[in-house]
Amino acid sequence: MITCRLYQEGVLKEEAFDPARASDLVMEQGARVWLDLEDPTDDELSMIQEEFDLHPLAIEDTRHRGQRPKVEVFDRYFFVVMHGLALDEKDELVDSEVHAFAGHRFLVTLRYAPAFDLTEVLKRWDRQPELTGEGGGFLLYALLDEVVDGYFDIVDRYEDMGEEVEDVVFGDDPDPNIQQRIFNLKRDVVKFRRLVIPLREVLDLVLEQPGFVTTALGPYYRDVADHVIRTMEFLDNIRDLLTTALEAELSQVSNRLNQVMKQLTSWAAIILIPTLIAGIYGMNFTHMPELHWRYGYYYALGLMAVLGFVLYRIFKSRDWL
Repeated sequence: MITCRLYQEGVLKEEAFDPARASDLVMEQGARVWLDLEDPTDDELSMIQEEFDLHPLAIEDTRHRGQRPKVEVFDRYFFVVMHGLALDEKDELVDSEVHAFAGHRFLVTLRYAPAFDLTEVLKRWDRQPELTGEGGGFLLYALLDEVVDGYFDIVDRYEDMGEEVEDVVFGDDPDPNIQQRIFNLKRDVVKFRRLVIPLREVLDLVLEQPGFVTTALGPYYRDVADHVIRTMEFLDNIRDLLTTALEAELSQVSNRLNQVMKQLTSWAAIILIPTLIAGIYGMNFTHMPELHWRYGYYYALGLMAVLGFVLYRIFKSRDWL
């Protein structure tokens, strides 16, 4: 599916035109053309390659999913890969990969399932005609800014999840699945961070192109770059928190295991006393003292009880029981 828009001097002039007209429209004075292709077919990719004279290698890149964020600079345009991210109802990371060809007079976006929602991007283009008139630089900025702003929602949720994990680890009600929760959350944070970090390089490289990023657009791109840096810092903090929580959980597991071992050892020592006494008097040698004593049985039981009680009090005072 292809969506088309034509802006003239920053104002929306035409929608839903034939995409085969794009090469003619971009030549008009003050024209800004946007084409959006959702899950493009090979025929559609061939069409935009012809209309905008795109490099074959860049078109080949659009056929491959799972690329890291990057920017490739060509003579008249950029090829940008970015990832719109969100969390589903199960707090699983949802990756919406977006490719974009951005020139001074045009922006071509290619979205792949699950498709990134461009509703807010279109609203920003429509309500800021003075900046839309700056060219493809603002069209690309609005897209990048909307993608990066979505990262903060994920960071906020990850911070909440990190605090929940921390409360469980240091709380009085241990969760047997807490280690798995920490590992899963750390995995998602690492994946998220891997998709965010390259965007800093993308923005730095785009900012170095004065013909594309005009003086008016410079502060906007620097603001997006600042948001990427803040996202990275937040993710580093979350990762450190999870590492600390995992170390604390492992330490507590070790402490609980030590306590169990001390209890088992203490009870084993207590049980050893009557076992030892019973074993000695069970040898039945002819000349053993107390063997034929009238009160020998009660003496043996009493000795077991007294020694067992003494050991119990000793271990209890040391908090081993």
